[in-house]
Amino acid sequence: MAFMNEVKAIVLDLDGTLLNSKKEVSKRNQQAIFEMHQKGIFIIFATARPPRSVQLFLPQRLREIGAFVYYNGAFLTDNASGYREHMGIETMIVAEIIEYISETHVDACYSIESEDQCYSNKPFYNETVPNVLTKPTILSLGELKKLKASKFLLSEYPHYQNLKSQFQQKVNAICTDAGTLIQIMAKGVSKEYAVRKLCLHRNILMSNVMAFGDDWNDIELFHVCGIPIAMENAIPELKSAACSITKTNDEDGVAHILEQLI
Repeated sequence: MAFMNEVKAIVLDLDGTLLNSKKEVSKRNQQAIFEMHQKGIFIIFATARPPRSVQLFLPQRLREIGAFVYYNGAFLTDNASGYREHMGIETMIVAEIIEYISETHVDACYSIESEDQCYSNKPFYNETVPNVLTKPTILSLGELKKLKASKFLLSEYPHYQNLKSQFQQKVNAICTDAGTLIQIMAKGVSKEYAVRKLCLHRNILMSNVMAFGDDWNDIELFHVCGIPIAMENAIPELKSAACSITKTNDEDGVAHILEQLI
């Protein structure tokens, strides 16, 4: 593979990328990643999920070797160096978002992730708010408005573009999961931002970063990393930004590329 000597870091999205449809990391993918780590490649797992959720899905041998980007970049850790950073949405902005949602869609179901804890305005099931496994703590609107949010999740909300325009100077809002989930982070927060910070601490240039992804929350990273790899099951916009397209997440698409570098 032409770029094999250029790779210094590998960024792996989880859902739709490293995880298969059963939410498992195949043995083949595990082995390929571990061998890249043994070659001295910096491994970063970058996800919209909270830390507690990653603990459930990622095998221990991978958790021990990687750095992590949680909440689409709001919280990042590199255990090997001890570097950590958290960028949450301030309480005043959280309150404004809740007020806006209450005025525009009174039946909206939303949750707030704050320091690896989940809070919501009403009970929900996993299919209502994707990728949230923990039963949330139900709080009143007044209590929710006092939280600093690592990430704000809004499901089946029909006014995404209006909300995005209303708060574009204050937060970073994206719509994922085939348009069913709105994810809101602090302004400036993204996977791209977090990966830049982690690589800076390792003196790794973004041109030497290989990134795997499948959805909208990967697209900014694809625009700045040197070697963006889209899954076959990725959205068309991400495929257009990729330098290469691998097999699907159910066909070990990550390993299919990494095995060519080993």
